[in-house]
Amino acid sequence: MTTDLLPLPVLVAVVAGFGLLIGSFLNVVIIRVPQGRSVVTPRSACPTCDRPISGFDNVPVFSWLVLRGRSRCCDERISARYPVIEAFTAVVFGAVAAWAGWSWDLPALLFLAAISIALAVIDYDVHRLPNAIVLPSYPVAAVLLTLAALADGEPGRLLSAAVGGIALYAFYFVLMFIYPSGMGFGDVKLGGVLGLYLGFYGWEEAVVGGFAAFVIGAVVGLGAIAFAGATRKSMIPFGPFMLVGAWLGLIWGAGLVDWYLRLNGLR
Repeated sequence: MTTDLLPLPVLVAVVAGFGLLIGSFLNVVIIRVPQGRSVVTPRSACPTCDRPISGFDNVPVFSWLVLRGRSRCCDERISARYPVIEAFTAVVFGAVAAWAGWSWDLPALLFLAAISIALAVIDYDVHRLPNAIVLPSYPVAAVLLTLAALADGEPGRLLSAAVGGIALYAFYFVLMFIYPSGMGFGDVKLGGVLGLYLGFYGWEEAVVGGFAAFVIGAVVGLGAIAFAGATRKSMIPFGPFMLVGAWLGLIWGAGLVDWYLRLNGLR
């Protein structure tokens, strides 16, 4: 999709601003979903005294800075992670908009960006990828990718997406069966969602996106052992590596495969 409604820098700024709002919502998701609580009600409250937070004190990033990181109602410290997640979401959304531009893929990619941030933080916190986020992501991703494919006149990409989703789900399922202590069923289900996106973009993206997760995991694991006192038995969540690897595959997968093939005289 191309349009002259807004120049690309304006689109990036608008999407980044939208990302701030989504980041504020993701803070709620990250806290409440692992606890089995609704993300809609009740309204946001002080994490210390549980008093409702006014709208003025709930403006993403700005309110935390104005309040100097303290709650207005009880003067207790508010974690800096809240504004960090809001700002990071804005940056990620802006970067995705800059990369995708005015395309029908943009809504699907922004959805993936939002769940990537939420799931990575939750998996880091509680070593779990909640069904409440992962399972609804299948129909949402399917609808958004279908809209993109049909709008661009490329319905064949949907078959590639389905193959990618099934292949990556099956791959992680086999790994879980072989090594259950190192791979959870949440990783398997997330693999299917990521496979939909990677397959939608092509086999190069799928190969790099799937392989990159293990490379990143190995590097981080070795670094944790060398510098953070971790051991080979330390529990390190794999979901964040899967998510980062998938994004690397989406953005640079085709280029990396082309470089590798040319380097070896195969293209």
